[in-house]
Amino acid sequence: MYFRKKTLLLILFSIIIMGCQQNGNLEIVSVKERQILVNNTPYSIKGICYHPVAKGSMKRSFETLEQDLNLMLEAGINTIRVYAPIDNKTVLDNIHKFKIKVIIGFGYNQDGYFDIKSGSYVNYINKYKSHPAILMWELGNEYNYHPEWFGGDLKNWYKAMNDAAAVIHQIDPSHPTTTAHGDLPNNQALTLSPNIDVWGINIYRWDNPGTIYNQWKKASHKPMYFSEAGGDSYMTIEKDGFSQGINEEAQASANNNILKSVFNNTDVCSGVTMFSFTDGWWKAGNPDQQDIGGWAPNSSGVPYDGSPNEEYWGIVDIDRNKKKTFEVIKKHYLKTN
Repeated sequence: MYFRKKTLLLILFSIIIMGCQQNGNLEIVSVKERQILVNNTPYSIKGICYHPVAKGSMKRSFETLEQDLNLMLEAGINTIRVYAPIDNKTVLDNIHKFKIKVIIGFGYNQDGYFDIKSGSYVNYINKYKSHPAILMWELGNEYNYHPEWFGGDLKNWYKAMNDAAAVIHQIDPSHPTTTAHGDLPNNQALTLSPNIDVWGINIYRWDNPGTIYNQWKKASHKPMYFSEAGGDSYMTIEKDGFSQGINEEAQASANNNILKSVFNNTDVCSGVTMFSFTDGWWKAGNPDQQDIGGWAPNSSGVPYDGSPNEEYWGIVDIDRNKKKTFEVIKKHYLKTN
């Protein structure tokens, strides 16, 4: 009787799994050597960082989601990276409808809202781990620049991150863990974080990240992608032939050079989520207007003025008008389809 029941349960489980696969509700994302695989097929990230905030607001809103997704589809974008979980199935369903995948980011201390410190990130993963829009679970964003958040010792962060990644592996073996590290992770970061499957690197090395590929080869055998890269459309000073002021040509030139580098090195780099989809008026001053200025770590590498004008990074402006770099993104992403 035991074996008969066990056999029936196995058959029932197989039927459920087959049904999920046929309905597109179960996709296995895995890693093999330096590649990210979706259902055993290599996956190249042609992505964008996405944190839409309306004029006059300081909070993320998906009120323009349909418009944004249509623009992303036109540009050949297949992945969006978000800095906080999307706790809205309708939003995720709409993203999936456009055949776009999502890298879901979890912060360390977000006052208990799906964060690592409280352990509530587990609730989110359990809720959405079967959603077909999910690509990876991301833990932290550039925390290596902020040891003061962890008692002055980054080992505390790497332990928390690694422990969280281990829990994720237990509850969701179908999606890899990743993190967004500020530039190349050092030996301490890599050694203390073996449960991170894919390393995201926020890279700002002017318009040429070329030196990082060999550095990564020597540092790790795991997959890597650029979790942030790009340039903004405002020049604080005149430099490298680009005039001071609003300058979409500078942004387009920088992004073109960066993307050429990425797609010429696909044996090492699994793609990029360019920063970012839309201008963010909330970042540097009055959210009712677009301000120059702002601050970001490691910003001396921002092309071409070494100044991260935080409200000018979109490939579209806040009204969703395309900037010149939109066509650059489109050219590279559609070329690699």
